[in-house]
Amino acid sequence: MKSNIFKYIFIIFVIIIVVVAFFVIKSNEEEQEIEKETTSTEKEIVRQIRLGIAQCDTFNPLLTNNKNVQDITKLIYEPLVDISSDYKATPILATEWAKQDATTYIIKLRENIKWSNGERFTATDVQFTYDKLKENSSIYSSNLEHVTLLEIVDDYTIKMYLDQEVPFFEYYLTFPIVSKTFYDTQDYYNTGIVPVGTGKYKVDSVQENYIVLTPNTNWWDRDTEVTLEEITVNVYDSVGELYNAFKLGNVDMVSTNNMNIQDYIGTMGYTTKEIKGREHGFLVLNTQNALLANQEVRRAISYSIDKNHIVSNVFQNKYFTSSFPLDFGSWVYQEQDASSGYNPEQANQLLTENGWSYRSSYWQKTINRRTQRIELNLIVKASNSTQVSVAENIKTQLESQGIRMNIQQYSDEQYKLAIQNKSYDMILCDMNLSPNPDMSLFFGENNLANYANEEVTNLMNEVKNTTDEETIKKDYARLAEIYKTDIPYISLYTNKHTIAYNTELVGEINSNWFNPFCGIETWYR
Repeated sequence: MKSNIFKYIFIIFVIIIVVVAFFVIKSNEEEQEIEKETTSTEKEIVRQIRLGIAQCDTFNPLLTNNKNVQDITKLIYEPLVDISSDYKATPILATEWAKQDATTYIIKLRENIKWSNGERFTATDVQFTYDKLKENSSIYSSNLEHVTLLEIVDDYTIKMYLDQEVPFFEYYLTFPIVSKTFYDTQDYYNTGIVPVGTGKYKVDSVQENYIVLTPNTNWWDRDTEVTLEEITVNVYDSVGELYNAFKLGNVDMVSTNNMNIQDYIGTMGYTTKEIKGREHGFLVLNTQNALLANQEVRRAISYSIDKNHIVSNVFQNKYFTSSFPLDFGSWVYQEQDASSGYNPEQANQLLTENGWSYRSSYWQKTINRRTQRIELNLIVKASNSTQVSVAENIKTQLESQGIRMNIQQYSDEQYKLAIQNKSYDMILCDMNLSPNPDMSLFFGENNLANYANEEVTNLMNEVKNTTDEETIKKDYARLAEIYKTDIPYISLYTNKHTIAYNTELVGEINSNWFNPFCGIETWYR
């Protein structure tokens, strides 16, 4: 009997040992699995991204006409002043600037800056860059159009003299600065020459079909952590090849104004960020015209135009509606409303209250015993088929509201002369706006709408002569309010700029149309 008891105890003891061993082994396996997963996750983090250039003309930043190259060289070369993600002028190689008078600027340069090859950056490099832009045809030459002289005061101070006053002149100091002692007018890419810059990245190597960028250890900005360790820039013969490489996963990001981009890269395997671009479409209403001098007529026209209808039917929803020229994300302007302003009932009420009558399908008024209809001519550029389509859409909308509209299709030369002479009732304009918040085109002397307003003049003078950001924002909010109530112009649409990027790309994408690589130093896969 006792032997049986010992046997049972032994069996129970063995079972306990087996169970304990099982759980110990299982626990170890789970810990190893977790460690394996953690290690695997760490290995998956690749602090390297791949970009692409199509039809690379030259890697020389002063000579290239390729937007892809211009964007990528912003990682290597720096300007005196850069544009932030919200389009604010930001000091880079210049630390500050001041107007000595209306046409003279003094600019202080950042000290203790080194080029990526270790040489010292000074005012002579700025002078050299200025001379090159003045003597060569460059995309950046227009930045210095009104600069007649650059004078070196000392190693870190320069003066610029202008031939006329230029509001927000600091926005024109965004051209890349090159080294006087290391500059080659040849094609850097094709010759294999490795250029030097002061930017956050340097050219590590130049290969046959790609360029490798790595962090510039001489970069002056010690407060910004650069965690992206390598950028491979693949070079393709065509835009089609670049898009195909992105589709296949060989390029991590593309930046484009192409409204049909999905036709090339498909709809799967990537994320998009759609932002307002720089193309702005708007109507100019000549406020010196007998009819358009009446604010109620201008406002009625504005209330009668459905911008969403234009964007949907002409642009297949591949553009944004717009309410103000600076509503593309500029720091000086906060969008005040998301509506298109379309309100035909309000238009009818406004005209009725001001003595207009709706008869025979048109708005009419008897003035000095003569019947006057609201009938206007709209000028468009005949060579611009999209502009013609927009005009026809507007004509249909206005005429359904009893406002007669005649479309006049002008040749390019006639259109240009009409703009110069202000010889129009209304004209449809498409313009590429600058990140510069200057509104002289719309409100300045000899503006497009022949519009005069003493309050606007005072506001314009104040914003160009102050550096106080709150004052600037307040004044622009008031300018926008006047723009929308007095209606010298009607903003219609803005193009979409698309940033398409690999779903595995991690980081805050602060891209804008001026610089798609804002904050790239923190990206990774």
